[in-house]
Amino acid sequence: MSESKLYSFKANTLKGETVSLDQFKGKTLMIVNTASKCGLTPQYEGLEKLYQNYKDKDFLVLGFPCNQFGHQEPGSADEIESFCEVNYGVSFPMFEKVDVNGKDAHPLFKYLKRELGGFLGSKIKWNFTKFVIDQNGNPIKRYAPTTKPESIEGDIRKLVEK
Repeated sequence: MSESKLYSFKANTLKGETVSLDQFKGKTLMIVNTASKCGLTPQYEGLEKLYQNYKDKDFLVLGFPCNQFGHQEPGSADEIESFCEVNYGVSFPMFEKVDVNGKDAHPLFKYLKRELGGFLGSKIKWNFTKFVIDQNGNPIKRYAPTTKPESIEGDIRKLVEK
């Protein structure tokens, strides 16, 4: 089996450090585009809870702030980081703000949309679209923005207990 293309991508953290996704080999991932001023923003709490419940089983949430939907993520990297920590205790990795749709979409999201099309084709509909990736880097399932993290827990449990 060839190595997953997922591991060829890089992204910058909120602190500006470049991270290669190959450092997440062997881990189950949930990749989600986030926003601080969205009606779905309270999902940060559920994402953090999932992360805390399964991080010891090699599960990670990777958050990618996005300002493409109603300009709901206008802040700087420092403002985003502070908001997430203070309001929701977010401790999972957060990355720099990215576009998830259009010509300037981050290559990771172009790949995820191609692998797991959604209700609107490959386009991401709104903030808090979630992509679950298995331990081999294979995109497994895409969840709608309104799907609460706690309702995904059973799927995460099955993957981390394989």
